[in-house]
Amino acid sequence: MNPSMFLALILAVSSSVLVVSGRQNQRNLLQFRQIIKCTNPHSKPLEQYNQYGCYCGFGGTGTPVDELDMCCKIHDNCYGESMTVAGCKFILDNPYTEIYSYSCTDNKVTCSSDNNPCEMHICECDRKAALCFSQASYNEDYKNLNKDKYCIEQKHKY
Repeated sequence: MNPSMFLALILAVSSSVLVVSGRQNQRNLLQFRQIIKCTNPHSKPLEQYNQYGCYCGFGGTGTPVDELDMCCKIHDNCYGESMTVAGCKFILDNPYTEIYSYSCTDNKVTCSSDNNPCEMHICECDRKAALCFSQASYNEDYKNLNKDKYCIEQKHKY
């Protein structure tokens, strides 16, 4: 196979993986949103919790600004731990792409026993975060917080 044909094949496969991953990512985000709505029906998860404090939204550093932000830090850490769970893989079976089974009854989320270990871990991460969100106060002052100013890692003085 000539080099340009090989490069075209690699690009085509890479593009397909990215499209599938993006679609799954949206489904997983939607699933997390639905779990939050189960535990807190009057919430607006994408509006309220995205870009809140130092940890809610993409990434996170520094000290959480309040209990709700701490919920997001714990959730981030839980997702990070998933890579040590049997069956979780970097590309396809990870917290951002894995779809799991759960039920919602009377504002309570139950992760399905039909989930594999990876799916169960991720479902539990989302379930615990949603429960934490439902018990934490929301402070409008921390929405769209200037992370460069308020979310700086503290350096230890020795």
